[in-house]
Amino acid sequence: MSDVTDNRDANRYELVEEGHKAVAAYKLSGDMITFTHTVVPQELQGRGVASRLIKAALDDVRARGLKVVAQCPFVAAYIERHPEERDLLA
Repeated sequence: MSDVTDNRDANRYELVEEGHKAVAAYKLSGDMITFTHTVVPQELQGRGVASRLIKAALDDVRARGLKVVAQCPFVAAYIERHPEERDLLA
């Protein structure tokens, strides 16, 4: 499994697998992080890549003490499916 990195210069979490990059873009404002959209290349779709990406991103957000605004429909659905993450919501 590939590692997820926080590309702070580009304001996005990234997961590279098989030469393709999935991203979860965000806007950071104080102690709030707003996830705006998640993009998974067609070559990686259907393999749980987006879920792995968001899980790692939320783990990092928790470690940094941030609160989440789930503007991205995928992030909102992920948090809905994983009640243990709901405390991160702003």
